[in-house]
Amino acid sequence: MKRTITVSLATALLAVATLTGPAAAAKPDVACMQAGIKTLQSARLLDDVARGGIAIETAVSLGVTVRSGADISGVPNPIPLPLLLADHRAGESSAFVYPWC
Repeated sequence: MKRTITVSLATALLAVATLTGPAAAAKPDVACMQAGIKTLQSARLLDDVARGGIAIETAVSLGVTVRSGADISGVPNPIPLPLLLADHRAGESSAFVYPWC
């Protein structure tokens, strides 16, 4: 079970890395990631998201939208926290648009 989760997470991270490209790796958007963490804290969701990820529907209710042209078909639902944070760090290359960034 643990190996399946690890492989699934690795696949999801690879999908986001493919979407974000090398530019995102050059200069991560740490401020956006920190703002996302603060948003989850204010919504009292951080503990739950850390344990089980965030449902795309919940993210949408917080104002998150899919970036124009992004293919999120490979993104798991719920989105694991490490993947969510990686997407925040991707800045303009992220799969999602975060209103707090």
